[in-house]
Amino acid sequence: QGNMAFTGKYEFEGDENYDDFVTKIGLPSDKIEMGRNCKIVTEVVQNGNDFTWTQHFPGGRTTTNIFTVGKEADMETMGGKKFKATVKMEDGKLVADFPNYHHTSEVSGGKLVEISTASGAVYKRVSKRIA
Repeated sequence: QGNMAFTGKYEFEGDENYDDFVTKIGLPSDKIEMGRNCKIVTEVVQNGNDFTWTQHFPGGRTTTNIFTVGKEADMETMGGKKFKATVKMEDGKLVADFPNYHHTSEVSGGKLVEISTASGAVYKRVSKRIA
């Protein structure tokens, strides 16, 4: 795995356990509908341990998180909540622990695989590399 393993642009391909997960994290139903099978494009720029992680939502909304592995950073969830988190790198995966929430991201077979766990619900999102 090279240092720039994450850099790229990825488009949502599929997910598992969406409804259970978003219900557990308390997303309002309008947001749940909006996010279902949402063709989110995730753009990642990695420069060593520095990351810029942008999610482009249909309709023009974007969220960007800028963080350095091992340093606390201000983050925003897809639901718009703001919090502080420290992202770690473990076995080539980015790992972030938020309050009541655990998230991992890895690039595997040219796909971006993100797994979020909250209140016992596990949500998996797979995006294919488009650039």
